[in-house]
Amino acid sequence: RRNCRGNPNCLVGIGEHVWLGEIDENSFHNIDDPNCERRKKNAFVGLTNLGATCYVNTFLQMWFLNLELRQALYLCPSTCSEYAAGEGVPKDKDYEPQTICEHLQYLFALLQNSKRRYIDPSGFVKALGLDTGQQQDAQEFSKLFMSLLEDTLSKQKNPDVRNIVQKQFCGEYAYVTVCNQCGRESKLVSKFYELELNIQGHKQLTDCITEFLKEEKLEGDNRYFCETCQSKQNATRKIRLLSLPCTLNLQLMRFVFDRQTGHKKKLNTYIGFSELLDMEPFMEQKNGVYVYELSAVLIHRGVSAYSGHYIAHVKDPQTGEWYKFNDEDIEKMEGKKLQLGIEEDLAEPSKSQTRKPKCGKGTHCSRNAYMLVYRLQTREKSLTVEVPAFLQELVERDNCKFEEWCNEMAEMRKQSVARGKIKHEEVKELYKRLPAEAGSPYDFISLEWLQKWLDESTPPKPIDNTACLCSHGKLHPDKISIMKRISEYVADFFYRRYGGGPRLNVKALCKDCVVERCRILRLKNQLNEDYKTVTNLLKITVKGNDGFWVGKASLRSWRQLALEQLNEQDEDAEHSNGKMNGNAQNKDESNEEKREEEEELNFNEDIVCPHGDLCISENERRVVSKEAWEKLKQYFPKAPEFPNNKECCSQCKILEREGEENEALHKMMASEQKTSLQNLFHDKCRPCLGSWPQETDELYIVSQFFVEEWRKFVRRPTRCSPVSSVGNSALLCPHGGLMFTYASMTKEDSKLIALIWPSEWERIQKLFVVDHVIKITRTQAAGADPESALYTSEPQLCPECREGLLCQQQRDLREYTQATIYIHKVVDNKKVMKDAAPELNVSSSEAEEEREENKPEGEQDPDFNQTNGGAKRQKISHQSYITYQKQGIRRSTRHRKVRGEKALLVSASQTLKELKIQIMHAFSVAPFDQNLSIDGKILSDDTATLGSLGVIPESVILLKADEPIADYAAMDDVMQVCMPEEGFKGTGLLGH
Repeated sequence: RRNCRGNPNCLVGIGEHVWLGEIDENSFHNIDDPNCERRKKNAFVGLTNLGATCYVNTFLQMWFLNLELRQALYLCPSTCSEYAAGEGVPKDKDYEPQTICEHLQYLFALLQNSKRRYIDPSGFVKALGLDTGQQQDAQEFSKLFMSLLEDTLSKQKNPDVRNIVQKQFCGEYAYVTVCNQCGRESKLVSKFYELELNIQGHKQLTDCITEFLKEEKLEGDNRYFCETCQSKQNATRKIRLLSLPCTLNLQLMRFVFDRQTGHKKKLNTYIGFSELLDMEPFMEQKNGVYVYELSAVLIHRGVSAYSGHYIAHVKDPQTGEWYKFNDEDIEKMEGKKLQLGIEEDLAEPSKSQTRKPKCGKGTHCSRNAYMLVYRLQTREKSLTVEVPAFLQELVERDNCKFEEWCNEMAEMRKQSVARGKIKHEEVKELYKRLPAEAGSPYDFISLEWLQKWLDESTPPKPIDNTACLCSHGKLHPDKISIMKRISEYVADFFYRRYGGGPRLNVKALCKDCVVERCRILRLKNQLNEDYKTVTNLLKITVKGNDGFWVGKASLRSWRQLALEQLNEQDEDAEHSNGKMNGNAQNKDESNEEKREEEEELNFNEDIVCPHGDLCISENERRVVSKEAWEKLKQYFPKAPEFPNNKECCSQCKILEREGEENEALHKMMASEQKTSLQNLFHDKCRPCLGSWPQETDELYIVSQFFVEEWRKFVRRPTRCSPVSSVGNSALLCPHGGLMFTYASMTKEDSKLIALIWPSEWERIQKLFVVDHVIKITRTQAAGADPESALYTSEPQLCPECREGLLCQQQRDLREYTQATIYIHKVVDNKKVMKDAAPELNVSSSEAEEEREENKPEGEQDPDFNQTNGGAKRQKISHQSYITYQKQGIRRSTRHRKVRGEKALLVSASQTLKELKIQIMHAFSVAPFDQNLSIDGKILSDDTATLGSLGVIPESVILLKADEPIADYAAMDDVMQVCMPEEGFKGTGLLGH
């Protein structure tokens, strides 16, 4: 049943149903049973996946079940000084393996005798320097680790330890080349640790082995140089198997290089293989025992070479039972049979489904197996491998820690259950007595607090009733709907147990607030009738001095103002009280907003002048009758009152007369200045540095800001202030040197300066205050080429400040945070649409102001033609010059996104690789498929920052996506996105 939120007496549906009746003890805690983390009897121990390390886990489990390898590793002496001295393992110090052999020793000992369901291999992975978030090539890992292990064990004195890798995994084959002319046979013997078998075009494992050993003809350009014939001859070459190891690793080359895409791809084709493999037909010598039995199948689940999940099916050599090792989870197969099952039930990237071939007894087929491990068949009993005392002591110490953790978790569960039972009894008892009986004392408690009290997941905080108090310190009438009335007995218990306050009993009901609310309700109901009455009264012409002045704007909106004023108390309650129990809003902010609204909405203040008296403009006010004014006063008792015989403000009258005189003076001044400075007024009459006028060798410079401000005044003298000073200091540095070169003033800085004729400069000096004279002089020998002329400035250029200015400009473009750039996806090599290209333009605000200025008051001046933009600019100083110049050339802030384009928030310090990850989420294009460019420049360095690559705010980057090489479906493992491959570079597998 739902709770009646508006009814303070309804105490149903507030969360009590959880506590009524019998409750399962497990609901009192959220702690899993620690026994679930305990290793089951006769079960193997799993390995934690550290992110993308499932490929490591599969090999560790397979090597662990190689008993000969495990026994040899246990025989490696420890480098621990305390143990070597016979002192045992220090109890106050954690064991830290020093070599890769010690890491593997300790890991195998835990896998053998740990009480945990799974263990953490992070020490081993960290020792190798592997990236836990990057999935790597499992076959490459196997090769490199075996090589590293062999090299490490080669330093051991015990031959059983030193040669274990060769004994278990090393075989020999020979590359044999036979000359067709003389029959000479040359042989190159080589060791192998696994056979790499091509599976493309094959269906059976034996076919793959046959192809591996098949004869190759050396003809044409590929002929063989025969030392007997002393010339190049046709020949044949093949591989002959000389000896096989005890453990035969067969690598199925599922991951191949695709020349079309330039990336690896996975061959998802079925390959059949048997549980027994007779290698005798493939051997050069036929007199040995070469029957092998299947001991492990390593599986890669997934259709892509760059994502997926690795698991292993391994046979227990002691019991002959098959197990599936899937990180932490280990599953025993039924009936001592290998069952691949769901590992083959994956969707293919193409629509055409390949049917799984039928497999006979003792045979299997897989499209995901990438490594098959066969063990030489033998009648000898399997080894019994004992953990050395040193390692067993470490394992028992870890088991003790695990038991302590289990006990701690069990105790926490027990305590949670005990607290839950106490709370259960408390709630059952108190809920019965929660309703307040008729005529009995009661208290108000917020519904929110009661719900938190009944919520088992969060312990209740002290009761906080401050948010529901009115201005008189009592219960606000509008908060009754979110309060619940409970018995005094239960309220006493709550305040004793949880504290808080203030208590809100029957005396907390506020009569003053109720009376005020009733008054407001009456006025609200009366407002529509009064509006009609006032409207009719306003139609009556007022005679004599009985009327009152009211602002026309106030009269137009008085009903809305009255309604908002009546709702003010509700809004105050909402803003000041906020939510219950400590979640109140910021009172200062809400009060400040309210004061701003009041300043705008106060009735009749639109006819109050700055001096607090009646304004002089009669166009903004009218006279209303006394009856109408009294009606309005009921709603606006504090409104300014002005009888119609009230005189206007005397100070405003004086200022008005002065203003009229100033306007006339400004018009006359503007007319004189316009006549005197005709060339300055018209751009076409001004000189240009790009084509220096022949009639003079001197030109003067003023800031364009001065010119634009002066033009505004001349155009609208009654609305703009006159310009008194030239303000050339904005063009100079603090040392008094010029900030611009002659070349920059002809190009990018031309919008910041204005050139003045010498004759006009004389008139400017008379009309304005000139703080600094800036002059450009041309020096040219008689009859010389004009291009050889020299240009000097007074004052001279300040090189240091100019360089600092340029550096600051570049720095501003390279140092930004949370800036917007646009990524435009190019389709079929077509160039991006015109709208997506960055524009060099003035800002939108400048354009709007320019349009506003092109709407003059009164007649349009036919001589005025603003061909140079005329956009308003802020006054320049040395400090603000950079901002000023950026406004003049910056990209349009009103960038229009086009189809195929998305906006991204970036910072200058992030790398291109991080940007590619953002693009991947926005466009579903993997980073290695992204070809990015900006202004024709290819972006390829993933480690470079965006700032160093020239990516500035509002840039448009073009994205061309290569065709995807695989279906990136969600796998059991975290999907890995292929970055530019580095393999195991920088890890311990390569000796780093």
